[in-house]
Amino acid sequence: MKSTLKQWHHLLKASIKDALFHRRNLLLEHSVLIHNKGHHMQDKTSLQSSDNLQSNKSKVRRGAKRANYDKAQIIDILDASLMCHVAQTINDQPFVTPTCHWRDGDYFYWHGLSSARNVKQAEATPVCINIALLDGLVMARSAMHHSVNYRSVTLFGTPEAVTDRTEKTRQLEIFVEKVSPRRWSQLRPMTEQELKATGIVRIPINEASAKVRAEPPIDDEQDYDWPVWAGVIPLLRQWGDVEMDPRQTEFLRKTQQDSFVAPIAPNAF
Repeated sequence: MKSTLKQWHHLLKASIKDALFHRRNLLLEHSVLIHNKGHHMQDKTSLQSSDNLQSNKSKVRRGAKRANYDKAQIIDILDASLMCHVAQTINDQPFVTPTCHWRDGDYFYWHGLSSARNVKQAEATPVCINIALLDGLVMARSAMHHSVNYRSVTLFGTPEAVTDRTEKTRQLEIFVEKVSPRRWSQLRPMTEQELKATGIVRIPINEASAKVRAEPPIDDEQDYDWPVWAGVIPLLRQWGDVEMDPRQTEFLRKTQQDSFVAPIAPNAF
């Protein structure tokens, strides 16, 4: 009798794990749909969702069940984020630099001063780049099983510089339009000195992995009846009201002009 009950217990536990795994996939699909709603994806039609970006470098060893190498999903996360961290090693010293990024087709771009470490010294040197979006706090029934819901991407590649003047200008326009759609045409044109002082590098999006958690807490079976609240505190992202530069406010007051058109907030965070 005890043996039979033990077998039933193992079967029930396996069924619960399968159900939670299935729920995770459903929540993941739902999360991607929500975050991509109304989001303009550059050259999305050129991306094949069957593309697999797994390599010896990008293969996830720890938490492999949360890994995904599908190019379309990786692109979704890249486009939904504004900042990344570029890791590089210079003279045996590791560095990590936060910076804004953008994508054009199958390439991942970032910029900085032409003399900046993550631009000037990144060219022809392998880098590792990480992007992470926090989506919620997972509140479990024990401290051990508290977690977070998130979407992250890690890319590998060897940067190459963008030096052509026309292409640099085009890429900077793509970047500004990601930050605030339809803003580039309203701005004072870049000077030659500004363009020269700005460095742009890129890597191909061909070696990467995504890791995603989008599910409720997973507690030890014996803890599910513990008397404490359990679930997820979701993080809702929303840009706030614009805040005009005080000098512009004073300028409008003195000149008795109407206010300028407010910028459009991005779909990325």
